[in-house]
Amino acid sequence: MGLRPGGGARRRRHRARREREGPVGRRGRSGDAFTTPPPGTAPRPLWQDGAALGALGAMDAPAVSGDVVMVSGDPLTGRSLTTGKRLRSREKAAVPGAKLLVAGGALYLASVRYDGDVVGLDPATGEETWRSGLGGKKYAQPRTIAVDERRVYVLAGILEADHGVEDDVIAALDISSGKVVRQERRDRGTQEFGITAAVSGRRLVHTDFRENVTVRDTATGRQVWTKKIGRSNGERIAVHGDLVVVADGGRLRAFALADGAERWSPAGDESYVRFHGPAVLDGVLHVSDPARVLRAVDPSTGRERRRDEELLEVAHPWQFVGAGGNLHAATELDPEGGILAFDARDGRLRRTYDDGTGALDKWYVAASGKRLVALRGKRLTALPAI
Repeated sequence: MGLRPGGGARRRRHRARREREGPVGRRGRSGDAFTTPPPGTAPRPLWQDGAALGALGAMDAPAVSGDVVMVSGDPLTGRSLTTGKRLRSREKAAVPGAKLLVAGGALYLASVRYDGDVVGLDPATGEETWRSGLGGKKYAQPRTIAVDERRVYVLAGILEADHGVEDDVIAALDISSGKVVRQERRDRGTQEFGITAAVSGRRLVHTDFRENVTVRDTATGRQVWTKKIGRSNGERIAVHGDLVVVADGGRLRAFALADGAERWSPAGDESYVRFHGPAVLDGVLHVSDPARVLRAVDPSTGRERRRDEELLEVAHPWQFVGAGGNLHAATELDPEGGILAFDARDGRLRRTYDDGTGALDKWYVAASGKRLVALRGKRLTALPAI
């Protein structure tokens, strides 16, 4: 099924905004001159505000589009990252646990009408500018799992005659037309939940709770290969060049996107180490472990470039972003954790920001330009990336 009546006007507004704003994060903003505090001193927050109840879940609990920051929850609220001013707030705009996927200046979500549609929202106004569906009553509970500049990738259950759901499909929706480009049934027995996905060129990569890593061709939808991994990876996969890197318990494993061949997997102590949050930033793979060691790895070869054991006094990071010339990391489930800033050149810990609450809530971090936005529990904080 394509666009609803009136969708042509929405599609034109959607395309005009995409052309006006361009790719996410490229619009310049003034007021980015911050004073760097002395070494070891945390930066002062630029602003703080409450976050919606239920702002918990995946890596993308906070998301940034240009100068607009959003947090998954109800109501779905957009704020200026520069000033913290609330630009809009919409109740029942996002289904519970929705991933906040942004591309080309639009936020893509499953429709809260539970009608099988996927919608595109203007992050600044909350206005619906785009709508597409999978067609009729054949599918249930679509969930967006990945997006690039051309397509939105959706996972949806297949409705049986008795209204049960035993199998599911992955579909690609064209952003320009709103039409379903293709849909492919997944292998029987795979689960609908626990999907972590990324797009790289003609490859859609995803993991699931059944401990699989799978690659599909974005042009045809065909499954190229799938592999079993020893433990589920519900947090992060890292794609670099022609490789996908997964944290498989006490091992880091890199597979070729083309055929699934395992390119490298350094030996590790699987009985103790469990890697967290692999992310490639500026050509370097960053990963941590519960021993509070931060590693910098060559993503092409798996060779360790640097090992930083200065984290023994703080919690281990689980999520990384790059901004302001630094590597920033969010910690999890530790009252002494926070947002850590590392020197991108030598990996040294420069400073830690903590809100002082002593809460066990996981930290989340996102970046745009020279600003960071950090989420902990129901508190949203903007920080300079210095």
